[in-house]
Amino acid sequence: MQATLVQLDSMSPATTQTDQKIAGEAQRTAAKRHEAEELERKKQQEQQQENRQAAAAAAAATDAKKAEEQKAEVAAASDAAAKADAAAKAKAEAEAKAEAQRKAAEVAAAKKREEAETAADAEAAKKRAEAEAARKKAEEEAKRKAQAEADAKKKAAEAAEAKKRAEADSARKAQEDAKAKALAEALADDAQYQQAQADRPGEQVAASYDDVIRRYVSEQWRRPPTARNGMVVEVQLSMLPTGQITDVVVTRSSGDPGFDQSAVQAVRNVGRIPEMQTLSRDNPAAFDRLYRQRLLRFKPEDLAF
Repeated sequence: MQATLVQLDSMSPATTQTDQKIAGEAQRTAAKRHEAEELERKKQQEQQQENRQAAAAAAAATDAKKAEEQKAEVAAASDAAAKADAAAKAKAEAEAKAEAQRKAAEVAAAKKREEAETAADAEAAKKRAEAEAARKKAEEEAKRKAQAEADAKKKAAEAAEAKKRAEADSARKAQEDAKAKALAEALADDAQYQQAQADRPGEQVAASYDDVIRRYVSEQWRRPPTARNGMVVEVQLSMLPTGQITDVVVTRSSGDPGFDQSAVQAVRNVGRIPEMQTLSRDNPAAFDRLYRQRLLRFKPEDLAF
């Protein structure tokens, strides 16, 4: 298919006017429409501007509100923090005070316990001292009582022994006085008997002084542990007229040195026999012959001449 281009070189005037009129109307319409559009656009722009300003204002208000809220929150947080700090500080102070009070209470309790323990120790020490003093006092009292009883027994024994010796001495003296009186009477009546008696004293006089020597030696003799029945030791004593024993020797041993020594020591412990002065004064010949030197025999079961 083919197209054919036909160019029109001219139009009629009516057609041209009409077209111009239409064009003019179109231009005016277009101008009005353009103006209206421009107004609408401006209006929209202004509205948009207002909207943007309103949005900006709203945003600013929102930001301001948020800022205020944030400021309030910060203030509240700061106040809360301050209150928390104050509370923590108050709590710390309360805890510190409570700890100080607790430590003070512990120190006071420890001091009180120490004082109580010290007081208890002092009381215990006092009681121990009192008990010890009471014990010592009781012991001393018991010792004094025992000593007093022992002293009383000793004194009673000594008194009994002294009484016994006094009675024996009194009896011996009475016997000696009686014998001396009888001897003096006999010697006064018979000079020949007196001379014979001077040469050899009677057996009764010798027996009397032997009893005296036996009593003195027996009181001093202590039986040794080694002594046995059947032992016999003979000792010879030497005596002055005053009754003073000057020497003791063993003339026949028992075979036991301890037993022999006990006999010698007994005679030495006698020391002196005062009664011999009477015999040496009244009958010196009899004293010289019988008692200047005298043999004694000791036996474990007895002491004899």
